[in-house]
Amino acid sequence: MSDKIYIFDTTLRDGTQGESISLSVRDKLQIIEKLDDIGIDYIEVGFPASNPKDEELFGILKNKKYNYSRIVAFGRTNYKNVDVQDDENIKMLIDSRADTVCIFGKSSAFHVEKVIETTLEHNLEMIFDSIRYLKKNVREVIFDGEHFFDGFKENPGYAIRTLKTAAEAGADFIVPCDTNGGSLPIEINKVISKIRKEIQTPIGIHFHNDGGCAVANSIISVDCGAVMVQGTINGYGERSGNADLCQIIPNLEIKLNKQCLKDAGSIKNLTSLSRFVAELANQTPVSHQPFVGVSAFAHKAGMHVSGVSKFASAFEHIPPESVGNKRRVLISELSGKKSIVIKAKQFGIDLENNPKKVSEILEKVQMMEHKGYQFEAADASFELLVKDIAGEKKEYFTLESFRVLNEKKENGEMLSEATVKILINQDRIIETGEGVGPVNALDMALRKALTRFYPKLKKIKLTDFKVRVLNEKKGTGDVVRVLIESSDGENSWGTIGVSENIIEASWQALQDSIIYGLSEIN
Repeated sequence: MSDKIYIFDTTLRDGTQGESISLSVRDKLQIIEKLDDIGIDYIEVGFPASNPKDEELFGILKNKKYNYSRIVAFGRTNYKNVDVQDDENIKMLIDSRADTVCIFGKSSAFHVEKVIETTLEHNLEMIFDSIRYLKKNVREVIFDGEHFFDGFKENPGYAIRTLKTAAEAGADFIVPCDTNGGSLPIEINKVISKIRKEIQTPIGIHFHNDGGCAVANSIISVDCGAVMVQGTINGYGERSGNADLCQIIPNLEIKLNKQCLKDAGSIKNLTSLSRFVAELANQTPVSHQPFVGVSAFAHKAGMHVSGVSKFASAFEHIPPESVGNKRRVLISELSGKKSIVIKAKQFGIDLENNPKKVSEILEKVQMMEHKGYQFEAADASFELLVKDIAGEKKEYFTLESFRVLNEKKENGEMLSEATVKILINQDRIIETGEGVGPVNALDMALRKALTRFYPKLKKIKLTDFKVRVLNEKKGTGDVVRVLIESSDGENSWGTIGVSENIIEASWQALQDSIIYGLSEIN
């Protein structure tokens, strides 16, 4: 692999400016460890002068050293009416003892005169003085030219002067920023080529995604000579987010043969990194996210599945394993018989020479999806369906009946009580459970009835519960679809139930969840 591209991660700084994203100090430390493990060159962890949380983080980081990554402190040039040596922001950047300091300054004449309200020449002095002073006190300084691309359109000469001034002051990297995120790929070549003619200092790039072009703009910039890319994991960031490193890194490494991470094998951890950061940020992973999304290598149409089964490259631009993801075959009414055969093989069932069973399964799926079932997010329910028709499903219990009562107390508290009657072999078990809702009560009652016979049930936890009305025009009398996600602490699985009665739909999904879990736990 040739041509090193430095990856600058700003998830912990720019990423946390995204709506609904907040990370504790502990969260940030855990993410830093993961970024260091995968081999990210620079980790921008925050703004020492901005809030107590970042001050605490930098205090901890002063006593830590990482194997690969360089810790970056972020700040601005000195304030317009304060000498650089007296500026508290500059002092805190130096006191942070970070490996690298990244400061931003205005590259837009409009912003200089109208937003920070100073002269164009004084802005250049602020850029020069801040970088020159920092270079005397820290090892490495990166300059982010804020609003550069908009500034270039307004006054290209001045925008370039801000970058040249930073270079003359000794900045180690010059990073023009598309702060408003509105630049188009067709503009990038001209701009980056102009910068490279004027400046010998290594060029980085920082794009926001307001126009939906941040990833494309970043990749084009590298092709034009940029050697650093700034972005965030999963594209988190203000407004529409930042350039998504989970898309940029594999495009550069796999498609353009650029070295982004510490070694060639590190990229196989990209999917797990994406999901780890999403979990700590309390964000639902985007299923259709390129490269790392759960649907990125999912095949539903029968022709696609057939093609992939013969040659993976027929419908996949890269092998999913190269980024730590995996291929998924989805089952729906659009599926062909080949999809059923391939999916069954994943369950350890060979239907290659049993076309009758394959046809039966396909007809069953089509009939159930017509009623409202959807198996893309309910692999466990589909596996149980296949095993049932193939004669390989194990019956752990038989339902005799269940009953659910709801009670509203005088103090306003709601309480649900469920009673289940089941048969296990020759034993008839009756148990009652209480919960905050009917599904919770059913879950509690069923567990009480089963745990004595199946102690490993204690490992299974219900982790998510979703209800969708399939035809909103019918209101409360319509069919509902219930999706349940469960986990044993290591693996997760989805199950489904459909009925006009929400309790019945929930029972179907809950029953499948328990049966599947019992069959999988060793």
